Amino acid sequence: MTPRIASSVLVGALIRKAEASGGFAAVLSKGDTVSGAILVLLTERGAIPHLLERILQADGCYAWHSPKAEGFQNIAEVAQFVERRRRFDPDLWVLELDIASAERFAADMNAFD
Repeated sequence: MTPRIASSVLVGALIRKAEASGGFAAVLSKGDTVSGAILVLLTERGAIPHLLERILQADGCYAWHSPKAEGFQNIAEVAQFVERRRRFDPDLWVLELDIASAERFAADMNAFD
């Protein structure tokens, strides 16, 4: 069995990476420190966030994916989605990262696992 990084450690690493890149990071909802699922709202200068979710793949590795293939149309839609997920999973971490080059940051996130 491959050891897995604790959710709180990964969250801390994402926050440090965002801040080191000149961005802002905030924990909107703190989840289970060891095995909590993680949602990341990536914004660039307050634009409509790109939402990513850390998903366990069939091969036992994690990858970041958008929970909605067509994306979100506005902030209210994102907020409703996150609230539904929080009701379903109280151990869920929710992070907001406001960072330049959000698309590049999202692509680099898979290197964390």
